[in-house]
Amino acid sequence: MALTYQQLLITVPLVLRAGNVPSIVGEAGLGKSALVEEVAKKMDAKLYTTVVSLSEKGDLAIPVPPLTSDSFVETKDYGRLANVQFGYSETLVSIVRYAEENPNREIIWFLDEFNRGSQSVQSELMNLVLQRQINSLRLPETVRIVIAENPDNTMEGFENSEYAVSTGDAAIKDRTVRLVMASSTDEWLEWAKKPRGRAKRSQINPLVIEYLTQYPSRLIQPHQFGSDLTPTPRAWERVSRNLDQLQKLSGKVQEQLAPDLFSGDLGTEIGVSFAEFVQARGVRLKVSDMINQAGLEADFQQLEEADKLSLLREWVRKYPETLAQNSGAANFSSYLTDISPDGQYSLIRQVGEDDELLNKMYNTAKENPAGAVAELYETGAQIATYGDRGE
Repeated sequence: MALTYQQLLITVPLVLRAGNVPSIVGEAGLGKSALVEEVAKKMDAKLYTTVVSLSEKGDLAIPVPPLTSDSFVETKDYGRLANVQFGYSETLVSIVRYAEENPNREIIWFLDEFNRGSQSVQSELMNLVLQRQINSLRLPETVRIVIAENPDNTMEGFENSEYAVSTGDAAIKDRTVRLVMASSTDEWLEWAKKPRGRAKRSQINPLVIEYLTQYPSRLIQPHQFGSDLTPTPRAWERVSRNLDQLQKLSGKVQEQLAPDLFSGDLGTEIGVSFAEFVQARGVRLKVSDMINQAGLEADFQQLEEADKLSLLREWVRKYPETLAQNSGAANFSSYLTDISPDGQYSLIRQVGEDDELLNKMYNTAKENPAGAVAELYETGAQIATYGDRGE
């Protein structure tokens, strides 16, 4: 049994307010940290995060030599603590001070990657998690603890897990509420489609959304023995940001870089698959670039016929005046030759429906019979004639 992100947004606060410690278990990159951040926001709680895997033995409980009175923090209600400027002690100092200054606001202390810390580090944290006390210091009542862990093969349902973790102490398992986090592609895609800030574009690149809609099982794949890189929601976010930057480059450069770039987050099999998908479906040309930049014909050729026609239709609809200018007409003609005869005929009919545009093109062609507008005007007349004969 497992809970999705949205279900955990309800369950974690419930466990905390019941006075228990939730232990969120899930694959790396699934969104455990983001979940706790959102829980804290919804509870209007101050969030402190400690990455246990980065901690060393003694960061919390190692004895310190006698210090001056200025080296200790005296609290009104919770005891005395040496202010050691690293590890848990500094975090505890900040937590206690905040609790004294804000006695009515809840605090969440998030112990991330708990079972990726060594057994000795986990042991030092046991009193805080279980007894809410370390040495003479007691945690304020407003402090709630949340643990996040990666699966280990002693956990039910994760017998084949291969994470490099230290198996949790039995006392920890007995005193915490294990909440297994599952991926939900539908939930993730719903989030991915939401506008990013004030921008109109979605949180995640539309090509990533399209790919995962087509292959929903590829949002996340469990780490198995022998696997190095595998897809996770966090990895797909990085892929999206990298793709945003990659799409600013030419199609040729995109084609060269994409397989290795995406494989660096997703692993070779899915990374190459997504790169091929991008090349087949994802050349994102803008009409404004096609009008003003030369050398984009290769990118245009990679598009499907429907996408090519859509771009040129947009050109005629939004920027008709450019077709009566030699530079714009030359660019348009270079793209026109890359679509099917039926597509060409459809476009020329669209141009012919704009009497004002036709008059401008005619006058420009008359003034400069050797120019690109004259050539496009003549080509259009021939296409229209061939199309009419075929009807």
